[in-house]
Amino acid sequence: MAILGAIVAHQHPTSTHSTQPETFGFRALKPAIATYPQFLEKLVSSLSAADHALCANALQLINALMRDAITHGGEAEWPKFIAKLQEMGVIKAVYSLMQSQALQDLAHPLLEFQALTKVLLRKWRDVPVDLHKPEHRRALKAIHLASNPEKPSEPVEDGKDGKERKHNPEKWRRLGFETESPSWEFEETGYLGMMDLADYVRKHEDTFQKLLLEQSVLSPRIRCPVARASLAVTAILYDQFEADRSDLDDAKSYPALESRSNYDKIFKPLILQWSRLHLAGLQAFFRLWKTTGAEREDFLKLAELVRILLEAVVGGAKREKSVEEVENEIQEYDYERLRQLQMELFQLTYEDTWGHHLRQVRDELNHEALQFMKEQRIRCLLAGAWFPNNSPNNSQKTESQQPSSPRYVKLSPNRRFLHYSDFPTEAEQNQDPDIESLPKKLDLSLISSVASNISTKTPTSAHSSNSASTVKNIPSQSSTTQITIHGYLPSSPPSTSHSSAPPPHGHSRSKSTANSNPKSPSNKHRQEVPLLVLHPSTHSQASEWLDGLLMLL
Repeated sequence: MAILGAIVAHQHPTSTHSTQPETFGFRALKPAIATYPQFLEKLVSSLSAADHALCANALQLINALMRDAITHGGEAEWPKFIAKLQEMGVIKAVYSLMQSQALQDLAHPLLEFQALTKVLLRKWRDVPVDLHKPEHRRALKAIHLASNPEKPSEPVEDGKDGKERKHNPEKWRRLGFETESPSWEFEETGYLGMMDLADYVRKHEDTFQKLLLEQSVLSPRIRCPVARASLAVTAILYDQFEADRSDLDDAKSYPALESRSNYDKIFKPLILQWSRLHLAGLQAFFRLWKTTGAEREDFLKLAELVRILLEAVVGGAKREKSVEEVENEIQEYDYERLRQLQMELFQLTYEDTWGHHLRQVRDELNHEALQFMKEQRIRCLLAGAWFPNNSPNNSQKTESQQPSSPRYVKLSPNRRFLHYSDFPTEAEQNQDPDIESLPKKLDLSLISSVASNISTKTPTSAHSSNSASTVKNIPSQSSTTQITIHGYLPSSPPSTSHSSAPPPHGHSRSKSTANSNPKSPSNKHRQEVPLLVLHPSTHSQASEWLDGLLMLL
């Protein structure tokens, strides 16, 4: 058998002066195969032998016969030879070998058979559908007759010899084609698409007729185009198995056969179950069409969903996974799960394409937003605000302060000092004081931290039943928001012209010194004390001043 394989695989003589007839390749064994038809049956049955060497030689001979038949057998001969091998069960035998544990001993001939399968798919796809060819016309007619067409009631002129014949105006559109000239719709899938559609109609004629009957009572806008769906699934499977890869690309996989860990990436036994995968994909298309309530304009969207489904299930299937498990997984894949997977793939696609640019734009926008917020918050401090100064826990009030005295705080234009002062009555709040009338000030360089204690209880929620005027008069009684500014006291004795009320012992804050830096080593042994306590009347005011103080530091 090895000798026969060498004979078939032998290259044709290149000399143009040779007068000997071509005695190599498929043509060399064709007379013997015709005389002994059981030879091919014996050859295919050898693929199930326990001897791995016998299996390898038999498969090499089959590969050589197939390749030579495709190359030199002629357009009329190689399809018949391939069909004869398929009828003898070569696909089933090779599929079992690809999933077996003996793959390592048969790796090279199995990979070559897989490459030849792609060659066949590519060759069938490249054959254009031509209704002038008898076999193409018979296949299309068989699809039409299997749909159980109704006879039209209105005869029309045939245009030939002036005779009349009955013609259904929706003969092909009823089957799911876009027009009444279906041959051009096979342009993408070629004769391969017609073979898949004819195979589905032949094996599932009852289901096909029932589906068309259900579609006939629906509006043309929401009918599922059966023929177009079949062609779409064919194109999806063709792309999934990379049938356009050349022989040189497949030859690059041979060095990877040295490691068993690469087998799942190289061998795709599911390509040998093409018709069953086509049926599973077509049924998934029908199911998604019905589930989503799709219309004619949504065809490409449904086709994309089926593509994602087959890529996830078929593309992610391991070598040992059976075709039955793949069919069940395709059938159980619901729309919600598929839609989530589609969104994830979209996100990854956009991330790969635009991720760098989007991250750059996002960073720029974040920086601009931060700068805008910082400037807006600081402007609130520059405008100044009134704060109630009535906290019962504030033990740092001076004797001149009244329990309900309001406090006005304002940031200096140079953004280095907080000027503030306490006023005896609320009447003085009618007009905001200018910064010269605020004798006390706090050097921001003395601040080490800013803390806030914000409660979920707000004045408006605690007194929602009161009138607006009542709410205005009680903020000091229900305020639960507190901003505490902590810092270190200066080491040098300050002047008494600008005193701060909250700290004990009457420490003033006239200017900052080197020791006032919180990170200074001398501050490690100094105690951090509250420098100023504010009680915002609203959460909005608390947010503005807390953010502004933090952004100033």
